[in-house]
Amino acid sequence: MEKERPILNLWPNTPPGKNGTGPEDPRVENETLHIYNTTVPSLNVYHATGDSGKTAPFVIVSPGGCYNFLSWDKEGEEIAEWLNSIGFSAGVLKYRTPDNREGALQDIQRAMGLVRQNARNWNIDTNRIGAFGFSAGAHLSAHLASNYKTRSYEPIDEADTLPCRPDFTVLVYPAFLGDEDLNLNPEITVDGNTPPTFIIQTQDDIEYVHGTVSYYTALFKQGTPTELHLYQEGGHGYGLRSSDYPAAKWTELCRDWLLRLE
Repeated sequence: MEKERPILNLWPNTPPGKNGTGPEDPRVENETLHIYNTTVPSLNVYHATGDSGKTAPFVIVSPGGCYNFLSWDKEGEEIAEWLNSIGFSAGVLKYRTPDNREGALQDIQRAMGLVRQNARNWNIDTNRIGAFGFSAGAHLSAHLASNYKTRSYEPIDEADTLPCRPDFTVLVYPAFLGDEDLNLNPEITVDGNTPPTFIIQTQDDIEYVHGTVSYYTALFKQGTPTELHLYQEGGHGYGLRSSDYPAAKWTELCRDWLLRLE
């Protein structure tokens, strides 16, 4: 029997700001579950198993999908299960789509506050709560790391008074970080408080590699602890699934980096 996963709705009522209409639309496309039209933001929680007396790190996983849909299984559920296998708890974030970056930022800020609020009940290490994203979800994670000082919505309860800065970020083939002239996009900023960051990218991810280089350069200039693995080939959107390219082995490097975090 498949283990039941708790689902935490992020908002007690209608989410703030822009929201879509109509039913959620899940579709299997190219052997991947894509969820379109997400209007009820939630966090699907995957608790790590192991020593019940020991707190576990927690990661908010944001799937990609160009902010048009969510690549739910390949860049969400499968990642959470892998994180569980290395001792991390995880929550797969169902943020608002389509074309709602402002709403997505509100959702991940809210999710981070709720995770901290539930830390004791969920047996979470409050010093190791991170954001882990793929493609557009990696942009969302970097956006959170850039915009954590104030909420992008009016606070509604105690969860919104808790810090929403991630303790670390993992960005896998991140999208939308910068342009071909190696300038960061305006919403992505780096300062002395930007959290430690792990980045996987490939040189042949032509549309997005420039933004990754821009972001790494900004992190380097600030002295932010950062690990960048830039492969020659591998493309975009591989998740954990098999590939003929070395980039498919990114999980080994990421696991080692995550386990070194304190």
